[in-house]
Amino acid sequence: MSQVLFVYVTAGDADEAERIGEAVVDARLAACANVLDGMRSIFRWQGSVQKGREAILILKTREDLFDAVKERIVELHSYELPCVVALPVAAGHEPFLDWIADETGPTEMV
Repeated sequence: MSQVLFVYVTAGDADEAERIGEAVVDARLAACANVLDGMRSIFRWQGSVQKGREAILILKTREDLFDAVKERIVELHSYELPCVVALPVAAGHEPFLDWIADETGPTEMV
């Protein structure tokens, strides 16, 4: 079984995060998308320190799908340079990890 990843993404607002999450889950590139609204960010951009409000999107997926997940996020994202990083899941509740594997990737033809 492929390694489970959590993909961390920042978005301009909760609507954008939800739209991206829905598209990725609908395409079976992730089993689940969590949207956390109201994050406050402080970051360096184009030579100056800036502040802003963002939303966090966390996707649960498999390592072998990461490139496709990243590509889809970048296509849909409003940012010039979106944050899309993968965090490996070192351990977890096996039935939950199995669920992620079962709900991602192509469906079998019956």
